[in-house]
Amino acid sequence: MNDVPLGSAPSAASAGRPSPAGREGFGSAHSKAILIGEHSVVYGAPAIAIPVESLVTRAWAVPRSEGVHIESELYTGANGHLEPVVGPVLAAINAALEEVGLAGTGVSMRVESSVPFARGLGSSAAVGAAIARAIGDMAGRELVGEELNAVVQAAEVVAHGKPSGLDARTVVSDTPIRFEKGAFCPVEVAGEFHFVIADTGASGSTAHAVSSIREQYDAERGRVEEAIGGLAKLVEGAIADFGAHDAASLGARMSAAHEILRGLQVSTPELDSLVAEALAGGALGAKLTGSGLGGCIISLTHSAESAEALRERLAAAGAADTWHTKVEPQ
Repeated sequence: MNDVPLGSAPSAASAGRPSPAGREGFGSAHSKAILIGEHSVVYGAPAIAIPVESLVTRAWAVPRSEGVHIESELYTGANGHLEPVVGPVLAAINAALEEVGLAGTGVSMRVESSVPFARGLGSSAAVGAAIARAIGDMAGRELVGEELNAVVQAAEVVAHGKPSGLDARTVVSDTPIRFEKGAFCPVEVAGEFHFVIADTGASGSTAHAVSSIREQYDAERGRVEEAIGGLAKLVEGAIADFGAHDAASLGARMSAAHEILRGLQVSTPELDSLVAEALAGGALGAKLTGSGLGGCIISLTHSAESAEALRERLAAAGAADTWHTKVEPQ
C-alpha cells in the first residue's frame, strides 16, 4: 500500500472494485492544546490538556480496488516534507483497516485539516482519529475506546517515535483531561473559559525539545526534577480552578508554568514575545503550549469579546495565525 499520488482522489464510481464495505465513510476530530504539564509527562508527572474545537480535521474514505490514494492540501507543493507528513497518515489508514477487518483493502482517503502541522496542537493525532472514524464509517461500524486509540497511536508512533498518549486521548475528548502515566480522566468544568492560541510561524521540534530536557536531566537531575514537581503542582491547581470557575487563578498558573518551561530552555524569543504581548493585552495568563522551540502560545482571557480583541493584538504583533477556542461545562 504505497500508492500515494498527490492529485485528487478518485470518486467512488471510478475507484475500481469496491471493498466489502462498499460505501464512502466520513470522520472528524478536533485539535488539542496542553494547558500545563508538557514534557513532565515524559517523567511520569501529570498534565492537563484541553480540546481545541475551533481547529478540526476531516477525512473521507472511499473503497477502491487496490492500493492507497491520499489527497490532502498538506502535501501539495511540499514534496521536501512528504515523508514525515504521509507516514502517519499511512500508518493510521493501515491500522484502521486492520481494526475493522479489512486489512489489505484498497482505499482512497481525502483529508482536510485546519490544524497547523508541527505546531504542538496535535495535528498527527487529529488526522489519525479522523481517518479511524472515516474508515470505521466506511466499514459500517464505529471505532471507539481502545480500538480508536490504537489507530491514533499508530499514527503518533510514526510521527513522534515514543508518544506519551496524551494527544491521542485529548483529540477525541469533549472535555479537558488529566493525563498521567497513560491513565486519563475528564476534568470537571464549572463555567466557560476562553482561550486564544497564537502561532509564532516557526515549526516546533518535539524530538529536539525532549532531547534537550533529557540532557539537562542527566546533567542536573535535581533542578529538572524540581521543575517537573512544580509543573505537577500547577496541574493539580488548574484542575481545581476549572472546578471552581476561577479564571484568574488558572491564568496565574499558566504564566507560572511558562516561567518553568523557560527555565527548562524550551521557550524561544518569539514565544516569549507573544506571551508578553498577550499579558500586556489583558490576558489572565499565557504560556507556550506543546514541546516548545517553536510552535504556539495559549492565553486565557475574560470573555469571548476580549478573546477576539486579543487575537487582533497578537496578529498585529506578528503572530502568523490566531484562534479562539472555549472550554465549557459538559
